Amino acid sequence: MLRSKSFVKRTRKGNVVKVVKEHYLRDDIVCSSQACKQCEHQAPPILSDQPRSTDLIKQPHYLIPDTNVFMNQLDIMEHSVIKDVIVLQTVREELRHLSLPIYNRVNAILADKNRRFYLFANEHHRDTFLDKMKDESPNDRNDRCIRIATKWYADHLKGTGIEVIMLSDDRANRDKAAAMQVRTHSVRNYVEGVKDTPELLDMLSASNKDDNKHEEVVYEEHLPATQIAHGVQKGSFIQGNIKVAQHNILEASIFGEVDGESRTIYIIGRKNMNRSIDGDTVAVQLLPRDQWKKSASVAVEEIDDEDEEKLYGEQEMGEATEPEGEGEPTAKVVGIIRKRWRPYCGMIVRKSVHSKPGSNAPENVFFRAVDRRIPAIKIKTSQAHSLLGKRIIVSIDSWPVNSRTPMGHFVKVLGSSGEKDTETEVLLLEHGVPYQEFSQRILQDLPEEGDQWVVTEKHVKHENRRDLRHLNVCSIDPPGCTDIDDALHVKFLDNGNFEIGVHIADVTYFVKPGMPMDDEAATRGTSVYLVDKRIDMLPSLLGTNLCSLRSNVDRLAFSCIWEINKDAEIVNTEFTKSIINSKHSFTYEEAQNRIDDERMQDDLTKGIRILNETAKKLRQRRIEQGSLTLSSPEVRFNLENDSQDPVDVEMKELKETNALVEEFMLLANISVAKKIYEKFPSSAMLRNHAAPPHSNFDALRKALAEVNVQLDVESSKALADSLDRAVLPNDPYFNKLVRIMTTRCMMQAQYISSGAVPEIEFRHYGLATPIYTHFTSPIRRYADVIVHRLLQASIEEDAVYGQELTNKDKMRELCDVLNLRHRMAQQAGRSSVELFTNMFFKNKVQIEEGRVIRILKNGFSTLVPKYGIETVVYTNGSFGGPEFEYDEEQNALVAEDGTTVKMFDRVKVEIYVQGDEEGMRQKMQMKLVEPLPKDSKRKQEIESSTTSKKPKLT
Repeated sequence: MLRSKSFVKRTRKGNVVKVVKEHYLRDDIVCSSQACKQCEHQAPPILSDQPRSTDLIKQPHYLIPDTNVFMNQLDIMEHSVIKDVIVLQTVREELRHLSLPIYNRVNAILADKNRRFYLFANEHHRDTFLDKMKDESPNDRNDRCIRIATKWYADHLKGTGIEVIMLSDDRANRDKAAAMQVRTHSVRNYVEGVKDTPELLDMLSASNKDDNKHEEVVYEEHLPATQIAHGVQKGSFIQGNIKVAQHNILEASIFGEVDGESRTIYIIGRKNMNRSIDGDTVAVQLLPRDQWKKSASVAVEEIDDEDEEKLYGEQEMGEATEPEGEGEPTAKVVGIIRKRWRPYCGMIVRKSVHSKPGSNAPENVFFRAVDRRIPAIKIKTSQAHSLLGKRIIVSIDSWPVNSRTPMGHFVKVLGSSGEKDTETEVLLLEHGVPYQEFSQRILQDLPEEGDQWVVTEKHVKHENRRDLRHLNVCSIDPPGCTDIDDALHVKFLDNGNFEIGVHIADVTYFVKPGMPMDDEAATRGTSVYLVDKRIDMLPSLLGTNLCSLRSNVDRLAFSCIWEINKDAEIVNTEFTKSIINSKHSFTYEEAQNRIDDERMQDDLTKGIRILNETAKKLRQRRIEQGSLTLSSPEVRFNLENDSQDPVDVEMKELKETNALVEEFMLLANISVAKKIYEKFPSSAMLRNHAAPPHSNFDALRKALAEVNVQLDVESSKALADSLDRAVLPNDPYFNKLVRIMTTRCMMQAQYISSGAVPEIEFRHYGLATPIYTHFTSPIRRYADVIVHRLLQASIEEDAVYGQELTNKDKMRELCDVLNLRHRMAQQAGRSSVELFTNMFFKNKVQIEEGRVIRILKNGFSTLVPKYGIETVVYTNGSFGGPEFEYDEEQNALVAEDGTTVKMFDRVKVEIYVQGDEEGMRQKMQMKLVEPLPKDSKRKQEIESSTTSKKPKLT
């Protein structure tokens, strides 16, 4: 059945044209109920013929939720007890326009056959399609469609014994439905009737709980969106992503332009943060210059959950006491442009539970997120006592101006606090890492032969591959590496030059555009490396077997091959798909032993020595051009075989062979970047590292000047040279410490689409190269998969490729996703290290040397080189520590007897793990051991103690 609608339209050139829109309606769209005898189902029906009933609705029934139910109560709809749900096309399309994340979550439920959610195409059904009436709003038309579709379903299934219920929290919509004899309930009313799943009540959005007792106005109202947009456009407001400090939950910052210069802008105190949460995109208004930050920050990591007055009384901390100079810009939030609220992992605060043990009465309690930067969230629950000691997930629903804390609702229980599996799941969820098993639909994309798949002659004859199996190819990786992305070879040429090849796993042979496996890899973005496990981007059959360049087996590769002379200058470069057979899989240590053992004179060992010598020359040239050699404190855990608990922790030791591999990977990435940009100037995926603003180095430069070390930041070359000169006699660790601190002043490298930024911005500051990309790790990074496709299209004259490689807007969007995934994976890895470090120090107390890397008003940050761990040491009497006063002029902490703590000082600290009685907030703690004021109580305690005792938990 065809419906058409025509209207006239004036084009930009002024021409009048007639536009005809056609809409086809059908009468063969099925209801998908197993109980239906009328529909001729082409596929097995989805909806059960025996759906559930409840205490409220005695008859078996299906549910038809309206759009707002999915928008506001999606956690309930995702609960496993909710089944046999009809999702209308009208609702799904409205969700797509309102919220893409919610739209995707609904699609995920529809794809799960066990949930029995059916998408009904009511917009194409002859009996349920509705034209928009005159003066009717789109929202009213959609509500009418939902009522009509529910009515159709109820009439269609008469005689089956199955009711159809419309779920809506819109009273007007329910009243209109009732007038049509359509049965309807609010979400609250419905879940109250599901007596066998009482936690559903806790999952109701807080906006639907009518017993919140709001207090006096605490915050300023946010400005209207139009006013914010106008203010940002004319420069009176500054837009940015708010970032709450790790060491101070009352201090946040954004990055923006002040007086024509890019600077860090501080937002100090909850009132100035104005209900924004870490990650939100906000608009801020600069405060008067006499309110700018002119003093050191303070460490504020915990606030009493119920003493909210304390939280707001501390908001002035960090501001100047004696104005000197202009200071750092400060601002207040005037509006939130985009909320980035997410489900938060954490725990119920015990002292906020006031009911008697065993009580199931609903009560308001406080939830504390594992991420300390998130404020306490008030939730209402009838499970308070059973949730104590558990890790749970909570979502924020709203934060009114007259509520001191955001309002939220319970989502689900993860497990008991302190259990390694539970804590690992928490850190994966907190960092948004997709960690579910690969679905059967994705695994179907793997080769049918499974692990019996082998390279055959067809791969040479029909795919223009070069057969390089005769070459002395080898790989050099960390111990235990199974996903081997890269391998190398060197060959002596008759003219005295060398042929050097980098061979990269040919993932794109197995992972094609449009495959579910490709979509999943794009979503995951990267493999995530935790201390005790790896969350793979690709199924293990590929990552650790068919793609992995293991030794003594034929493998498909993408090769970058250079002719290089003895001065490490590139004479020629070529790229080719290839077949290789690695002769050996070395660890870094094994390869280093080959280089050092002069008795080893076989061709493979000679080749590694040539690679090592060439790498040194390449590295030296890179450094001469301004490439930076930075550092970070990385640790390695030795795990017990059975329990996988940490039994030892040590700093990672890097060998020459680490640099050997790195150098040729960098060279391959640069070579490939040039090639793909030449072919795809508007859509090449590149890796950019922006030059940091000079202001990022201000604090470090000032601290270094006090020890007579100058840091020149005019260029990467100037910075590299000054870092080489940053040496103190009798302090061998000082230079590494400065490089670690310099790393923290850098901008974050990110993926960019070449068509989205000017060519001058392609430059990679840290590597001092005008262009760079990622090509060498396609097993674990999706960016490299895209670059492989770009490179293949660049070298094949008759290459066929889709819009994914040429659409610069889609490439830019993909870069944004991959940047987020890369950042989240890094943070998840660090959180895993922190978890295992806490496990290692549990029930231990150790005294180690630390280095002061930041002075705060009430303490200092210290880095312990032996373990690569860092935390705040309090010097204001907190946690039983000594008392020092902050000296602004010296930027030092000074005791009454003149004992001082300054930047870069060596200190001795006592390390232990602190937590409450349930272990809910485990945290590494350090107490100052040396230097201590002569008359301090702490010094007397240490001197009188003959054995280390575990400090009392506070």
